[in-house]
Amino acid sequence: MVQGEGKSCVICGRASPEVSQILGVCARCLAAGGEEVERLVREAHACVRAPFELPAEIPRVVGGRTCRICGNECSLGEGEKGYCGLRKVRNGKLRHLSGTARGGVLEYYYDPLPTNCVADWVCAGSRDRGRYNLAVFLGACSFDCLFCQNVQFRLLTARLAPVFNPRELAEAADERTGCICYFGGDPSPQMPFALRASELALARRGGDLRICWESNGSMHPGLLRRALDLSLESGGCVKFDLKAFHPGLHRALCGAENKRTLDNFAYAASRVPERPEPPPLVASTLLVPGYVAAGEVGRIAAFIASLGRDIPYSLLAFHPQHAMRDLPVTSRRQAEECLAAAREAGLTRVHIGNIHLLR
Repeated sequence: MVQGEGKSCVICGRASPEVSQILGVCARCLAAGGEEVERLVREAHACVRAPFELPAEIPRVVGGRTCRICGNECSLGEGEKGYCGLRKVRNGKLRHLSGTARGGVLEYYYDPLPTNCVADWVCAGSRDRGRYNLAVFLGACSFDCLFCQNVQFRLLTARLAPVFNPRELAEAADERTGCICYFGGDPSPQMPFALRASELALARRGGDLRICWESNGSMHPGLLRRALDLSLESGGCVKFDLKAFHPGLHRALCGAENKRTLDNFAYAASRVPERPEPPPLVASTLLVPGYVAAGEVGRIAAFIASLGRDIPYSLLAFHPQHAMRDLPVTSRRQAEECLAAAREAGLTRVHIGNIHLLR
């Protein structure tokens, strides 16, 4: 469907170019929920995951083998894959196909500093000219965002390749490297690997290296604690992508719950006083037209402000991608309304990112 064509919510009938065909439901009806909404949400995620042979929903087999690496806590029956695609039960045992301290599925490249990072406006790396960010693109995710801006990670998940061991990645952080940033996909399903690689890299470099994370924040709390330890020690930061605040809207857009993300964010905020500057915690939200507008941003911002009014918050312009290619680019008006909502909620450090995309 071409952007701007007449589309209507199948629940309330409201016509809008900001109703994505993959869901067929507007944000208001998604938040209201109901059996029909739940059915449409399940069908949408099943549709986009099927080509990659990933489970349509988070597995919940009674008596299955449970993985606790992220908040999905998949319970798997014999032969089933986890939601991220990196766990499987064989002969009654939970097998980790990748993402452990032995190896991870990823690609990496060197990005000159300062780089187009979510936190570049507050990060120490923005002043580290002449050096590089080792950008680690991890090939799996614990969510299934219909608007994903980096969906090519699924090709790595499907192939389970390329694979690097922690030492190989650590050695890639040479003397030119000012920071390592893990993104993807998402670090959550491969945190044991990324933590081990980071520890080895810091040991090799004698601490002259920042460790940063860009994540949906759904990892096990113990893994987040270790990630924060490394970032606080090294001068890096943890960047939480807060997709939505309303549980129903979040589940519809991302295929998973956001409780673990919000709980983890609250824990991370409690550690900000250990090193207030440069900020060890940064939040961001993608402004998806029709779904993540000023009201939702205001709720996210109020949550952040309740934990710390000075926590940096970046509002990111949306570009049509993945299953929501029929939506328009974020408008300048939407961005300005969201900026105002975040400030009205009490935040003192709010920023609009990807401003060149605004229309």
